[in-house]
Amino acid sequence: KSGLDPGGAWHAWGMACLKAGNLSSAREKFNRCLKPPMDLNQLNHGSRLVQDVVQYLESTVKPILIADDDYFATLRELEATLRTRSLSLEMMCEGKIQHNSYYQECLFYLHSYGTNLAIISFYMRHDCMREALLHLLNKESPSEVFIEGIFIPSYENGKLHMLENLLETIDPGLESWGVYLIAACKYLQRKNYYHILYELQQFMKDHVRAAMTCIRFFTHGAKSYTELGGRQTWLLKIKDHLKVYLQEVSRTSGRKKIAFTFRKKMSATDVSRHINTVDLQMEVTKFLHRCESSGTSQMTGSSLPTLFGNNSMKMDVACKVMLEGKNIEEGFGIAFRVLQDFQLEATEVYSKVARQLVKQQKYSEIRQLLKCVNESGVAAKNDGDNIILNCLNEFKNIPAEDLDNLIQDMDSDENKIQAYVMCNKLRSAYLVSVRQEKTRAVQLVQHVRQLAENSGDDVVKAICAQWL
Repeated sequence: KSGLDPGGAWHAWGMACLKAGNLSSAREKFNRCLKPPMDLNQLNHGSRLVQDVVQYLESTVKPILIADDDYFATLRELEATLRTRSLSLEMMCEGKIQHNSYYQECLFYLHSYGTNLAIISFYMRHDCMREALLHLLNKESPSEVFIEGIFIPSYENGKLHMLENLLETIDPGLESWGVYLIAACKYLQRKNYYHILYELQQFMKDHVRAAMTCIRFFTHGAKSYTELGGRQTWLLKIKDHLKVYLQEVSRTSGRKKIAFTFRKKMSATDVSRHINTVDLQMEVTKFLHRCESSGTSQMTGSSLPTLFGNNSMKMDVACKVMLEGKNIEEGFGIAFRVLQDFQLEATEVYSKVARQLVKQQKYSEIRQLLKCVNESGVAAKNDGDNIILNCLNEFKNIPAEDLDNLIQDMDSDENKIQAYVMCNKLRSAYLVSVRQEKTRAVQLVQHVRQLAENSGDDVVKAICAQWL
């Protein structure tokens, strides 16, 4: 008559029936106020009303089996009921639980009015992980339901191995779990739970991704190569994973292709290249670890370069190896292999090293660098000259004698003239210019005279004018 929503009254009546142990009447009352969710895969446990019903059933004792309309249980029956152990205690022994009528009643309400997450969470609460997994598969629930309902409770309660065993028992090839396992890996990565991630990747036999996780264990947070020296076991693990992957690829290539849909694929060529990278990183690590231990190390950068980074970082590794040895020659061999293996811009790296040597005032080492570059057998004609030209921007800091020696080491007269001009040594530029073929000499001397005029060097200007 008052037009109020009767749902609350039906719910209260249903709860009263439950408390009286009259399950069938309770079902009838709840049927009038409970509704199934619009989306069974939504990430919650359904309506508050359903949760209240399940919560009550889970916490209460076993029902008294009485006739539907008999609301007045005898005192003896009530006492017997109160003496019976609660459902939560009976849950301890999986198997018995399925025969408990209140357990079945919970499932009735969850299947009729609950979400998939609510059903799965119920199974997980009562140690029925297998049922939870089968429900997930049968309903083809999205991976978020797996993460929320099964995966998080499993690792939080130390039951990850149990979960892995069940996944394998239900589907030995793990194919039906692929989507869920990849989602679990992404979740762990977002959370930075890399140790659990690595364990899961090993269980999945996803060797390429496991190798990538090992790379992170090797590089993450390291401040020095001494520190990386202590982490070399991770490099061995990377190699092991990649080798096992190669073996599996070669085993399956002859037979009919097996669809490892969720495991990361990589061509055999790429895997071999990565194994070479690991080998080279091991050499770099041992060398730089030794340099740091013996105290020859000079460079202190903010981040530690490794060969697992981009090309710019790999170039930093090559520079570091050359600069941190006792002399340039000691680390040049490893640095040269880094440049060759990754096809890096060698001249850029050599020039960077040369500029660093100018800062360290090791001018004889620059000449040693040029010698190593020329003897490497792959240097282009002007590489040595370009290295010197690139470090002459710092010429003001280079003592005159060392500067002259560096320029004298250049192959091309044109480059020497350019170097003298850069360093404002116009008289020296004039002396080299006049040695050139006549027509070219005239052009060069005219250029030097112009520069002398601009800079107010009357002596050089007069010499040039007289020669012309």
